[in-house]
Amino acid sequence: MSTSDRLFKLRSHMATLGVDACIITSADPHLSEYPADHWKFREWMSGFNGSAGTLVITNEEAGLWVDSRYYLQADQQLQDSGITVFKMGKPDVPDYQSWLTSVLPSGSVVGVNGKTMTVDELRQVAKTLKKADIRLDSKLFLEDDIWEGRPIIPEDGIFELDTDYSGLTREAKINIVRDRMKQYNATHYVITTLDEVAWILNFRGTDVEFNPVFHAYVIVSNNQVSLFIDPHKLTSTIGKQLAKEDVRIFTYNEFYNFINDMPPLAKVLIDTARTNSTVFSGLPQQCTRIEKTSIVTMLKAQKNTVEVENIKKALVKDGVAMVKFLYWLDNSIGKEELTEYTVAQKLGSIRAEQEHFHGNSFNTISGYAGNGAIVHYAVQEETAAKLQAKGLYLIDSGGQYTEGTTDITRTIALGPLSGEEKTDYTLVLKGHIGLDRAVFPTGTRGVHLDILARQAMWKQGINYGHGTGHGIGHFLCVHEGPQSIRPQDNGVEIKEGMVSSNEPGIYKAGKHGVRIENLILTVKDQQTEFGDFLKFETVTLCPIDKRPIDKSLLDESEIEWLNTYHENVNTQLSPYLNDEEKAWLKVNTEAI
Repeated sequence: MSTSDRLFKLRSHMATLGVDACIITSADPHLSEYPADHWKFREWMSGFNGSAGTLVITNEEAGLWVDSRYYLQADQQLQDSGITVFKMGKPDVPDYQSWLTSVLPSGSVVGVNGKTMTVDELRQVAKTLKKADIRLDSKLFLEDDIWEGRPIIPEDGIFELDTDYSGLTREAKINIVRDRMKQYNATHYVITTLDEVAWILNFRGTDVEFNPVFHAYVIVSNNQVSLFIDPHKLTSTIGKQLAKEDVRIFTYNEFYNFINDMPPLAKVLIDTARTNSTVFSGLPQQCTRIEKTSIVTMLKAQKNTVEVENIKKALVKDGVAMVKFLYWLDNSIGKEELTEYTVAQKLGSIRAEQEHFHGNSFNTISGYAGNGAIVHYAVQEETAAKLQAKGLYLIDSGGQYTEGTTDITRTIALGPLSGEEKTDYTLVLKGHIGLDRAVFPTGTRGVHLDILARQAMWKQGINYGHGTGHGIGHFLCVHEGPQSIRPQDNGVEIKEGMVSSNEPGIYKAGKHGVRIENLILTVKDQQTEFGDFLKFETVTLCPIDKRPIDKSLLDESEIEWLNTYHENVNTQLSPYLNDEEKAWLKVNTEAI
């Protein structure tokens, strides 16, 4: 069935329901970054398979809203589809809500599946549409009616994450949660995001590509924990253990009925930024709704000592894999035909040799020359560029290990470089070092630190459009909240135990991209009469390519930082390498 046929079928169904337009998001009911195929309705409708984008369809028109990561991909995949690409962030490009108010007459009805939109987002969209006398109906479940050949929800089993890795038992985590619930005077706490369900239960799964999670919901009350899951996912051992721990099992599909039947006097804690609107609206009217940030969000973000030690072990493994890869690349470039795709596959195969490896933590970004300037470049085997023995190559990748989740970017000189390439590389390195060396008082938020990564390039009139840092899960999602380091303030403090990325970059269309990324752990620095201070500890172990550095642009303290970092990398990784790799690492970590 062609895209135009699907649009016709959808519009015909809309007409029978009295709906004038519909909004199709990229999300599943758990608001996952990477939904399983069962929920990729936007992709099925439009043919666009990027991870983010919102499709809006009226009786006459259709548009797909994408950010700068997907401008090129959307243009290519939606050509002759009857769907217009709206490139968010470009001048004079309206958001989809404003566009709807401009093309629909007053009195119109816009439909959306409320299970795929957060409470906060639905409120904002409804408010905008209401100003134009347009009503938003959040009970439009079109995928149930028109999606032919819809994939099933994954049925793979789950497995236990031992406390040797998690640091806390299920019971301990549930008790901590209940203590926090008392502080909010909540009787029930609804957990819907998959990584939070996995964290509180100490289980992991394989339902979603790149993320070791499984489809389930959890409701914690004062005297009961209710788990909503496909029973086929549970082994008899796990089932017996949960019964022993007083965790009641319900089928996955019983969740919304359970929400509808919540006790009238229940005081329900809901995170409106992380819970779909159907859950919120499904609670009985008499229930008290307590709108707070999810308790697990912050507990999960601040890693305990066992999680920290395991994450460091994962980063040793990942560093070993990266060194083996970089050694291979240095000895292969110019001697055999390499493409962006084959090189990325090679890195994946080297990582897979590490013990307790569970796959990549995201789709590897592998960009040579101008493709490196496409921030979320998704390389395809058929169109992958050939690597040449010159210029810059950017590879952003990560792995999932039982010990932890990794995310690293290195930009590599494949041969001779221009002065511009060296300058840009060195400016990014200065920014990376600037953030890494930050010392800051407790209460500091990411927005306060972001400038440290940008100030050197700002002086040259250069900037980058993405955030500088995001949170990292512990054998969970590679992009984890609530903290972030970016120009926009999300009100979240950077706290001890948080693991974040440090990844400034410079991107010049058609020329090159540069990004250097390590993971940084927030640790205590000192206590003075002015309060408690924190700092970052770099936990990623991998050489930073010295060949593109213009040493004249670095000050003595920056040179000292690089040399100290490289000395540590060499010390920690050498024991796991063969003689040739050790020799290569020694040369590539020598002081400048």
